[in-house]
Parts: sequence; structure tokens; C-alpha cells
Amino acid sequence: MILAVILEIPGNKGICEYIKEVWEESTYCKPLKITRKFTNDDLIAKARRVKSSEMKPFQRLLPFIVMKNIVPRFKKRDTTSFMDLTYIDHLLTRRKVNLPRVMIRHMTYVISVPHHELPYGDLLTSVFEAFNVLLDDKEGEDLVNTDFFEETFLNMVQLKRENGV
Repeated sequence: MILAVILEIPGNKGICEYIKEVWEESTYCKPLKITRKFTNDDLIAKARRVKSSEMKPFQRLLPFIVMKNIVPRFKKRDTTSFMDLTYIDHLLTRRKVNLPRVMIRHMTYVISVPHHELPYGDLLTSVFEAFNVLLDDKEGEDLVNTDFFEETFLNMVQLKRENGV
């Protein structure tokens, strides 16, 4: 896949499912099993969204990584979907994700829904440059405090810095 070559990331291997609303069994994850795993409650009878507050402290960091980088979104960041949980599970178990394919599917979804912004702006710049698309000389947006993991965020997910990290 050309996107993988341009961005210098692995492609054509790993999960590439893009599940927005339907919670059905997949080759990679079982909805009830994954819900129980991230709520830490084996008695849950039905698969459902999981709030970050229900997760173990380390697990709470991962939804933010998924929602800012793998399938970026700007709303409902405190609640994870089955797709989010599937990617989080893959991160935790070190199973591969076909990021280029997921990115294409996510962009296709986003442009089909009103009032959504196209994600991956910083990565798309690399794609445009690879195809010699002239971009104007306007500077990009500066990063704001919410783009970084600050002390407030780390406290919210109940993580503490150790040795400055």
C-alpha cells in the first residue's frame, strides 16, 4: 500500500477492521470478552461501551492514545467504543494493526458524516509532498497544552511521573 511506503510504516499486516456502531464478533475480538476485560468485571452479561473511569490506571491512558492517533476524534473521549477497545487490546497484546488501511477507512467515514474534520493532517502533509502537491507557505497550528500529557491528565488517569518520565 502506497500510504505505508510514504509514511514509512508497516502495511498489509494486522487488523484493519473498522467497526463504528455494530458490536459483532470478529476474528480478532469478542465484544463481551473485551468488555469484561476492560471493566475488570467477569459478571457483565452484555457487551457495552466502557468509560475510562472503569479501567485500571494504566489502561486509562490507552484510549487517549487510540483516540488521538489511531482513530482520532474530538468528542466522547471518556467513553470507548468496541473499535477503540479492540485497538487498545491489540496495543496491550502487541498484535499488529494495519494502520494505513485503518487510516483510509477512518477518513472515508469522517468525510461521509457532516461536521467532522479530516483527521491525520500532519501525516497528510507527507502524502501531499510525496506527490509533489504544492502547499502554501502558511504555518500550521501551534500545539496547545491539550496536545501533551501534562500532570493534570496523568492525575486524571491515575498515573504518576517517576524519575521525570
